[in-house]
Amino acid sequence: MGEQPIFTTRAHVFQIDPSTKKNWVPASKQAVTVSYFYDSTRNSYRIISVDGSKVIINSTITPNMNFTKTSQKFGQWADSRANTVFGLGFASEQQLSKFAEKFQEVKEAAKLAREKSQENMETSSEHSQESGRETPSANQASSINGTDDEKISYGPENEVLKSENDRLKSVIEQSKKWETELQALKESNARLADALQEANSNAESWKSEVTKCQVENNQLRNKISELELQCKEVNVERERNAQLSIRIQELEADLQDKQLELEDLRKQAEIIPQLMAECESITAKLKAAELTNRNLNEQMKQLHGEINDSEQKQKNMKTELKKFMDVLDGKIDELHEVRQGISKLGIDN
Repeated sequence: MGEQPIFTTRAHVFQIDPSTKKNWVPASKQAVTVSYFYDSTRNSYRIISVDGSKVIINSTITPNMNFTKTSQKFGQWADSRANTVFGLGFASEQQLSKFAEKFQEVKEAAKLAREKSQENMETSSEHSQESGRETPSANQASSINGTDDEKISYGPENEVLKSENDRLKSVIEQSKKWETELQALKESNARLADALQEANSNAESWKSEVTKCQVENNQLRNKISELELQCKEVNVERERNAQLSIRIQELEADLQDKQLELEDLRKQAEIIPQLMAECESITAKLKAAELTNRNLNEQMKQLHGEINDSEQKQKNMKTELKKFMDVLDGKIDELHEVRQGISKLGIDN
């Protein structure tokens, strides 16, 4: 069956900056398709993403890889073979969770596939060792049933067979290392060839899909023409088509409005840092105004206290002034009586 997709989603693709190893560099201008592929011939799993004709992700999953969620909508994993770190930004936390769960499933499957291949290799090596051991056992049986001279020569021959067996074991272990390195080279070449083949196949599939859609569109147009000729309610169909056209125009207008709103939102997003700075300055001014207001309130309280004290003093002064006026009125009356007495004395004199 070859390589087949088993899971597909959409995300923004990033790669770690090779110079700083800290900053993220966008690998795609917009959200692209990211898919898990299973190769039944190699029994391997890959994550592949293509932006147009450019392959931006071609990562073979190994049991040592780990997918890490760094935020609610962003995750990353390191690929030692590609010598980079890939990052994916999703539209929702649910999409990120699904991708992480699939990564864990594929990782476990790759681990089982590696263990199975190692068991097969160990089994084949054990078979080869057992086949190598059959010869000395036969020689041993012949030496036991043979003459005394053959029994005497049995010891050195057994030592030679043991050394030969050890040498075969070392050769088998070395061949395993060579097979691993050869498999890595084959996988590297296969990845490049598959990426090129996949890009070409995707282009051909897209062309075939476009052609198929055009054929289907032409068939639908012909069918509509036949139905219009055969249908008796032509006016109803025309009116319905007119309504659909109006609806399409309305949808197109709504789409343009949404695009304009999106552009406005993007512009507003660019102004957000300035607004944040202004908000911080306004917050500082507000805090200063609040502090000034508190000082003014304290001063107002003090002034109210002073006004109350002054009012109380004015009341006391009015009371004392009234008492003084009463005393003064009494003195004036006494002076008036003295004057009248003096006047009477002057008249009498």
